[in-house]
Amino acid sequence: MKILVTGGCGFIGSHLVDRLVKESHKVKVYDSLEPQVHLGKKPSFLNKRAEYIFADIRNKNKLKEALKGIDIVFHLASQVGVGQSMYEIEKYVSHNLQGTALLLNLIVNMENKIKKIIVASSMSIYGEGAYLCTRCGLVHPQLRGERQLKKKAWEMKCPQCDRIVKNIPTSEDKPLFPTSIYATTKRSQEEMCLEVGLAYKIPTVALRYFNVYGPRQSLSNPYTGVAAIFLSRVKNNKPPLVFEDGKQSRDFVYVSDIVEASVLAMEKKEANYDFLNVGTGRCCTILDIAQTIISLYKKDLKPKILHRFRAGDVRHCYANISKAKKKLGFRPKVSFREGMIRLIEWSQNQKASDFTQKAHLELKIRGLAQ
Repeated sequence: MKILVTGGCGFIGSHLVDRLVKESHKVKVYDSLEPQVHLGKKPSFLNKRAEYIFADIRNKNKLKEALKGIDIVFHLASQVGVGQSMYEIEKYVSHNLQGTALLLNLIVNMENKIKKIIVASSMSIYGEGAYLCTRCGLVHPQLRGERQLKKKAWEMKCPQCDRIVKNIPTSEDKPLFPTSIYATTKRSQEEMCLEVGLAYKIPTVALRYFNVYGPRQSLSNPYTGVAAIFLSRVKNNKPPLVFEDGKQSRDFVYVSDIVEASVLAMEKKEANYDFLNVGTGRCCTILDIAQTIISLYKKDLKPKILHRFRAGDVRHCYANISKAKKKLGFRPKVSFREGMIRLIEWSQNQKASDFTQKAHLELKIRGLAQ
């Protein structure tokens, strides 16, 4: 197969490219080498057996060139950063939505027929995860109010009876409540691709990635995943900064498992025109992440629990992956501890500049964080 991977120089995209090349596919990569991620350099890990086009996703001529002769499109190109998206609004909407619109417009108006589109969606489109109330059953509370957060009452309450509720795995049928511009653009990317795919009979699959971690994450980008942010702090002998009480939880999935699910979505037809969670089905607290990194790095540090909050942060969200298991045969293989060991080993020889406090100050100045 001739495959195009947009965002193929990035953290997830580069691992996907390696896998596709290994399986003897002809791979073309389209990437802008976003300065915030790549720091003005071509990554050393780029696969030499792939073809590369370095250009903005909104460049019509370059994108048209990239699509020639392609059978399969993996659309991973995206500006990533929940907090930053709330003050770089035009940038996120332009890249994520206009870029996706241009890609789809070219696909439906080109001569060669694209056989499949796989788009990278995100768990962020859910907002809060799913919860169970002992009185009201399954409930879907939205964001906690500022009044509640200022009282440091961190846990979610039932929107009907106001009792504390228990977090449960989030399935794909949960109502979507994006809480950031980034999340809204990811929801729209997913919907645009599925709508166009269905209308033009191009099999399309949206994969809702949960919190991905692993080698090649940018350790100097303060808007990347929390594992990389904490790692950067610890590597620089600084304690991880933990918001709220640290007991908020997420589903951390290792990058090779994300790649496996993505390849299965390409190969199998059972998930065509559908959207699926890709995670582990297990939750891990943010404090666990911080403590694990400190332990594996053998540093004499303790996480700094701030007891402060940021606008738009959700309390709990982890994946129900039964749909991906059924339709793709997907089974995550890498345990949390094994994945963290691999990440730490890789990070030993990587440069990590800590810009965490600078990024937090940006949010604080705008009233988006305490």
